[in-house]
Amino acid sequence: MSDANKISDVDRDSLHILPLSILPLETPALKRARLIKNVRLNSVIELFTDKDTGSGQIDVEDLPMEFNWSVTEPPADLAMMRKIGNLPSYDVYSLRISLREMDIAVNDHDALKLSDTMNKELTSYMTDFTRPLILQIYGDDEDVKIDSFEDVIKLFRDPDMKKALEKIRIMSAKLNIKPEEIPRFMEDYGDIFLSLSYYRKCLDTIEPTISEFLDAMDELRDNYQFKTDQNLGKTMAEMESTINELMAAITGRFENFERGTKHMWDNISAERFRKVEELISGYHTTIGGVLCSLSVKMEAWSRLFPNKSAGGPGKRAEFIMSEMKQGMDKITKIEDSAPMLSALG
Repeated sequence: MSDANKISDVDRDSLHILPLSILPLETPALKRARLIKNVRLNSVIELFTDKDTGSGQIDVEDLPMEFNWSVTEPPADLAMMRKIGNLPSYDVYSLRISLREMDIAVNDHDALKLSDTMNKELTSYMTDFTRPLILQIYGDDEDVKIDSFEDVIKLFRDPDMKKALEKIRIMSAKLNIKPEEIPRFMEDYGDIFLSLSYYRKCLDTIEPTISEFLDAMDELRDNYQFKTDQNLGKTMAEMESTINELMAAITGRFENFERGTKHMWDNISAERFRKVEELISGYHTTIGGVLCSLSVKMEAWSRLFPNKSAGGPGKRAEFIMSEMKQGMDKITKIEDSAPMLSALG
């Protein structure tokens, strides 16, 4: 059984979990562990996790002591863990780019694919990206039924309409590829837009908790116990401003992508598609990093305060000051590094 087959769907589809079995590590205990982001947005190695005993975590810099490694001649595993520990996200799309840039081989490339379960969940999100393409080829044909992106691929592998076949020939000429290469092109196209669908689903998943967190901070501001706490007030104001700016930036970029990709099909060309593909791929590490950071923060908050009655104002204020505010500057730096998307138009 390959390492990829041992990875759970939860780990495979996560923004903040990296099963270390996919990496060419030499230390057996490390290969059984996971690299995760904690609430302070630091990368830590989780050697074990259990609902009763909790999670056994160590910092990357503590690995030599944990495994009795030589300080003067540490193994290559330490250098690799240091590099990967600095990555802003562990989602499969960010990892594809980052591991390639760091020249780190993956034991099984299937490990860097979303699970079948997630692929099915993303079908509704993919509709926005596939509909303009299908309209280009098949028009508004009500007989064309799409339940997954695989159905889209099948349409192009075995077109059952003479008109559609002719349009595929026209498309292949515009893209400067052979008609029989269209299915492969479609798979590349599908993977690019599956990544956007994945990120957008991640955003939709954390939005309710973000709203709850912002509401909770409003309630703390109105609480008589903390009205005069200037330090808490300043921290909450900064966090609220940062979160709102990040959400606006991410939402704006999704809108930009959707407008640009729909316009792309009005006058498709190989150059135009390469441009869109390059820009979207270049954005994977930044949008993945921002969403990873926000999701880790919001999951920690939701886990500790699952409803309005859970935890008192004092416990909430303490958690904001001790954990939630830590690492917020890291998210801003990730967002600031995002590429410009104006060229999509």
